[in-house]
Amino acid sequence: MPRALISVYDKKGIVEFAQELAALGYEIISTGGTYKLLQEAGIKVIKVSEVTGFPEILEGRVKTLHPKIHGGILARGTQEHLEQLQEHDIELIDLVAVNLYPFEKTISKPGVTLDEALENIDIGGPTMVRASAKNFPRITVVVNPNRYTDTIKMLKDKGETTLEFRRQLAAEAFAHTAEYDSIIAGYLNSSQTTGTVPLACFPHHFIISGTDGKSLRYGENPHQRANIYTMDKEGKGLADIIPIQGKPLSYNNYLDTHAAWGLTEEFDSPAAVIVKHNNPCGAAIGDNLLAAYKKALECDPVSAFGGIVAFNRTIDAKLADELVKMFYEVIAAPDFSAESLKILAAKPNLRLLSTKGLSGESVEIKSIGKSILIQDYDKRVEEYPLEAVTNKHPDKEQIANLIFANRVAKWVKSNAIVIVKNGAALGMGAGQMNRVGSAKIALEQAGEKAKGAVLASDAFLPFADTVELAANYGIEAIIQPGGSLKDEEVIKKCNELGIAMVFTGIRHFKH
Repeated sequence: MPRALISVYDKKGIVEFAQELAALGYEIISTGGTYKLLQEAGIKVIKVSEVTGFPEILEGRVKTLHPKIHGGILARGTQEHLEQLQEHDIELIDLVAVNLYPFEKTISKPGVTLDEALENIDIGGPTMVRASAKNFPRITVVVNPNRYTDTIKMLKDKGETTLEFRRQLAAEAFAHTAEYDSIIAGYLNSSQTTGTVPLACFPHHFIISGTDGKSLRYGENPHQRANIYTMDKEGKGLADIIPIQGKPLSYNNYLDTHAAWGLTEEFDSPAAVIVKHNNPCGAAIGDNLLAAYKKALECDPVSAFGGIVAFNRTIDAKLADELVKMFYEVIAAPDFSAESLKILAAKPNLRLLSTKGLSGESVEIKSIGKSILIQDYDKRVEEYPLEAVTNKHPDKEQIANLIFANRVAKWVKSNAIVIVKNGAALGMGAGQMNRVGSAKIALEQAGEKAKGAVLASDAFLPFADTVELAANYGIEAIIQPGGSLKDEEVIKKCNELGIAMVFTGIRHFKH
C-alpha cells in the first residue's frame, strides 16, 4: 500500500486531496492540526507518533525528526536500502505534502519579540521537504496547493507520477524552503533583531527570493525573455496588482509605471506625472488632478504620446474625459470613480492600475552581469533646510518651486536638470554625459516659458557654464546639492547675474 505524509500550514484543498489519495489506496500519515482536520473530515489517518513509536516532545519541536519518517522518505528503493528498512521495521513513504508556516506573518506583527519569532521557525517541515525533493526519482513532494489537482489527475491517468513531473515538484520544493530561509536570514540580519541600522541590512550573504513568477510577453526587447516576481508576500508590489482593465503589462510598462508612481509619492498636493522610457516627461501639482494633469501634459505633449501617466488621487470623470484624448499605455492611480471607468473603457487595451496599498521599497537591487548591487532605496525627498549661498535669496514662491523641482530631478536620469514654474515642469534634461548638455536640452524645451522659472540639478554644478546658460533663458533661482571644488566660482557667477541659489547638501543621482 502506498503511503502519503501530509502536514500543511496552508490547508487550502488539503481535505479533498487527502480524500482522493485515500480513494487511490494511499495510507495517510499526518501531524498536529492537519491530522485533526483530516480526522474530522472522516478520512482514515495515522498519527506520526504511531509510526515512530515516540511521542511529540519539546512542545512539538520534535515529532517528525525520526528515522522511521526520514528513512521512509530518503530510501532510494534499491535492494540494499529495502533490506535496511525491513531490518529496522521502516516502511517507504511515497508522497509528501508539506508547506511551511509563513514566518513573515509572525515577524510582521507589531511588537513581536525575538523569542516569538524563533518559536515560529519551522524545522521539521523544511527537513521533510528537502529530504523528499532530494529523493524525487522515487518520491512525489507537493508544497503548492495548486498542484494537488495535477498530482491526482496524473495518479489516476497513469497510476503514478512521471519522473519529469516529480522533478518539477522537487524544484518548487527547494524554492519553497529557499524562500523560507531567506526570510529568516533577512529578519535575523535586520535592525529588528540587532537594534541597529548600520550594515545590519547588508549581511555578508545576501539572498534574493521571488515567488509567484509571471511570464511577460518579452523583456526590454522582443528577443529577450522576462518574468516578474513578488519579493514580499506581506507587502504589495507592482507584481501583485491585477489591472482593472487592459492587456497584461510588459517589462517596460512595469519599469515606467514604477517611475511614475514613485514620483507621485513625492507629493502631498494633487499630482500628475507622465513617464516615457523611464524618465518623467511631465510633472505638476495643482489644486486638483485635472489642473495638475493639464500642466504636466504641457511640458512635453509629443513625448507623452504612448507614455505612462500616474496620479496620487482618485481619477474622476472630468479627468477621464481628458485622458482619453491621448494615447497612453498605462494609467495608474489609487482609485478610479465608477464614472471614470465607464469613460476609460472606450479604450479597452489601456491598462488601468490601482496603486492603493502599494508598498514603498527599503532597498534597491540591480544586476551587473553575474554580480548584484544593493543599496538603501532613495526615499522621498524631505524638505530639509535649504542653505541660501548667494546675495539674492529666493522668495517664498521660488522656494516652493525649487523644492518641487528638486523632487522631480530625483526621478530624472543623471545628469538631471529640471526647469519649473508654478508647480509644473517646463523642461527636463536627462542622461547626458555632461551637465551643461542636460541643461541645454531642458532649457530649449522650456523655451520662452523659462523666463522667471527655477532650475534644479540632481548633483553639484561643476562649472559656472550651466549658470550662464540658465541666465540666458531668464532663470531666477537654482537648487543644487553643492560640494564642487568650483562652488565659489559658481556662486560668484550667480551673484554677477542676479540669480538666487540654494544648496541642499544631498545628491540624488539616478542611473
